[in-house]
Amino acid sequence: MITEEQVLEALKGVEDPEIHRSLVDLDMIRNIVIDGDKVSLEVVLTIQGCPLKSTIGQDVENALKALGVKEVDVTFGSMTDEERSALATKLQGGKSQVSLNPQKGSPLLAADSKTKFIAVTSGKGGVGKSTVSVNLAVALARMGNKVGLIDADIYGFSVPDMMGIEEQPKVIDKLILPVERFGVKVISMGFFVPDNSPVVWRGPLLGRMLKTFFEEVYWGDLDFMILDLPPGTGDMALDVHNTIPQSKEIIVTTPHATAAFVAARAGTLAIKTNHEIIGVVENMSFYECESGEKAYIFGKDGGKKLSEELKTELLTQIPIGAPDYQETDEFAPSIYPQGSKIGEIYQQLARKVIEKA
Repeated sequence: MITEEQVLEALKGVEDPEIHRSLVDLDMIRNIVIDGDKVSLEVVLTIQGCPLKSTIGQDVENALKALGVKEVDVTFGSMTDEERSALATKLQGGKSQVSLNPQKGSPLLAADSKTKFIAVTSGKGGVGKSTVSVNLAVALARMGNKVGLIDADIYGFSVPDMMGIEEQPKVIDKLILPVERFGVKVISMGFFVPDNSPVVWRGPLLGRMLKTFFEEVYWGDLDFMILDLPPGTGDMALDVHNTIPQSKEIIVTTPHATAAFVAARAGTLAIKTNHEIIGVVENMSFYECESGEKAYIFGKDGGKKLSEELKTELLTQIPIGAPDYQETDEFAPSIYPQGSKIGEIYQQLARKVIEKA
């Protein structure tokens, strides 16, 4: 006869799809009743009306049927405020988890952190910096890496829309769970501003938001953290440089001489703050006609000249082109599908980043 211990052991492999920890470890499995080859149990959700309830129930049923259970009856409850607070404390106290104590800071920023930070920046807006950020993050995740993405462009946040994210982050007690899309954990100012309202904060409040993104968000274990920085060399860019001294940087430009000239300022800021520039990405490099001929709409060689000026590598040149989606693809406005021509360029960029990080 199946025992309660066997049931719990089988369910250790079932994770909460947002926290990515075992339901057993999170104490979400309650009231197990075994009647011959039938098992009934309750799954206590972190929040009432969890949209992933059906996924969790199916995973529980599959795990128990693999154990040999013939009939599985799963009911759902939700944690009390006290239980959510206890869970948040448990998550904060675990290895490589977030601490809300500002005296301790985020373990992601600790000296022994294994997370590699890649800041994507530009000298001016409109060069496709955020497009590069989101597609690089997705490309790294497609290669099996655990990836986080912070939309640090507080005034010009665009990442949620670009990635097709419509849901909001969940909150357990005071702990924020980032939204996951295409295997990337995402946090953005866009999640906290109603109706696309403008942000009119000044420097100190912006710095506090960056601190919140690190210290009050449950990131878990990450291999890479991509930071989509605001263009230029303003307060937020300076805060990132000071907060993450171990971050490496990618400078994004277009081939246009003026864009490359302005991008050099962002590169100079990185150098002055002792941040390593791992390379330049030239976006909107050309338009490839049906004949295969390349039309250099915005000029030519701006990225090459910038990389030479900054004494770094031109990592890639990305052509102009909207994502080409098939009916079977998971749609997002700015994410290039895996296997597409530009999607493969981003995969190659991700491989270079892994080598240089």
